[in-house]
Amino acid sequence: MSCTPIEIAEALASNFDAIIDVRSPSEFAEDHMPGAVNWPVLDDEQRHVVGTLYKQVSALEARKLGGAMVARNIADHLDRQSALMHKGWKPLVYCWRGGQRSGAMAWYLGQLGFNSRQLSGGYKAFRALVRHELENLPITAELRVICGRTGTGKTRLLAALSDEGAQVLDLEGLACHRGSVLGHLPGAKQPSQKRFETLIWQALRCLDLGRPVYLESESRKIGQLRVPEKLHQTMRNTGRCWLIELPESARVQLLLEDYQHFVQDVEGFCVQLDCLVELRGKDTVARWQQLARDGLWSEVFADLMREHYDPGYQRSLLQSYPLLAQAPVLALTDASPASLTQTARCLLAQV
Repeated sequence: MSCTPIEIAEALASNFDAIIDVRSPSEFAEDHMPGAVNWPVLDDEQRHVVGTLYKQVSALEARKLGGAMVARNIADHLDRQSALMHKGWKPLVYCWRGGQRSGAMAWYLGQLGFNSRQLSGGYKAFRALVRHELENLPITAELRVICGRTGTGKTRLLAALSDEGAQVLDLEGLACHRGSVLGHLPGAKQPSQKRFETLIWQALRCLDLGRPVYLESESRKIGQLRVPEKLHQTMRNTGRCWLIELPESARVQLLLEDYQHFVQDVEGFCVQLDCLVELRGKDTVARWQQLARDGLWSEVFADLMREHYDPGYQRSLLQSYPLLAQAPVLALTDASPASLTQTARCLLAQV
């Protein structure tokens, strides 16, 4: 059966029963093709051992040891995954550059009678495609940008728009971060930069770029991750903007709901605020920390909005989104589901 290499464009257009990434677990965790499963032919420790042997002893000794390890690991994967391998099973196999690691797995599966295909160029070719398309796909999209100060319900409005059938690109959701100094999500780790870009690429590919795409105004970074430059430029320079406004009391209530986890981790909240000392001053940050320790959360968030978020956000927003000056205003009385649904419907009714 065939185990010949297949080009990246052909691979993405084909229907495979499985996409098998044979790189090490750490390589897979950093990023991988959508839908891929990890069947490492060498784990991280084994790669280190073989690499050290190659440098310090000889290529032959490294290949002998590595070959034995690869054979045993492939056998282990076949034992564990045999239930998946039905008659006519068609897997795509890739490694870093489409070399020996994926070649070994693809060859072995081919010898068993499966129509296995090896990805020419491996993950490196896939990564090149992602980078290329992130430079070009955003240009063809009609982006509609929801702007507003912290606590105005931008993310919730995106969800309401999605519920009403709009196309939404939730960058903060993909980044696992709310985008502010307090934006770290409890129990969630941000993906790697490469993984973030792959997730954005995948989301863009699933959208109909002939229809509007709604997303939230973002700075260049969301937590520790950078928004792809071409996407960010398109958002800023050509994206049609709407400005969402919400009364202060409703904003405080929304922040209390979104940051409820800090009530259970007061000291963690105070540690997060330490990074604002240089910007807002030691005394101001100490006052906010004391309010939190006293359980006065409404006062904390009201102060943070007035003294930190709003001044900085207003300057940044006007500098980053020049079209905001002509943006229609979406004035909400509250951030209830009914109010957000009504606003989403009104927004979608606009041409």
